[in-house]
Amino acid sequence: MRVSSIQNARVWAVGSDIDTDQLAPGAYMKLGLEGIAPHCLEAVRPEFAAEVRGGDVIAAGPNFGIGSSREQAAEVLVRLGVKAVIAPSFSGLFFRNAFNLGLLLVTCADAGFLRDGQSVSLSLEGTRPLVHRADGETLYCEPIPAFLLDMAAVGGLLNQLRSRFGKALKEF
Repeated sequence: MRVSSIQNARVWAVGSDIDTDQLAPGAYMKLGLEGIAPHCLEAVRPEFAAEVRGGDVIAAGPNFGIGSSREQAAEVLVRLGVKAVIAPSFSGLFFRNAFNLGLLLVTCADAGFLRDGQSVSLSLEGTRPLVHRADGETLYCEPIPAFLLDMAAVGGLLNQLRSRFGKALKEF
């Protein structure tokens, strides 16, 4: 099962070097995801957690997800309903955590051309993802391996393993 497109997603533009502490602030880690979520990106977009809606996407500058290896940085975005993050580059640890948790990451050198609040659609068919802006412009992005697209489509690695191996993984 693969996601072939994302339609009419609202863009939340953030800057470069968004680190895991901005996504999941350390001061709230002991509160679990429910306690972290209201503080996601509050240092750069104070309104984000209260106003983000399911299906929205984040457009960022380079180095999204740098910092610690905390899974909660990607998991809180999934919990808030973010469908994808589009950026020129991602931290390696964040990249793996995001796909493992079902968050689609799209590596796109031209992510800076996406504007806050605009509507975009993503086409994930073919060899490389395309981001279609409402003004008709198209951004060409780096290919995403099929196994990662499949993982994001089913909500992450554990869901993928459960569907593949069934009852043997039900207890996880």
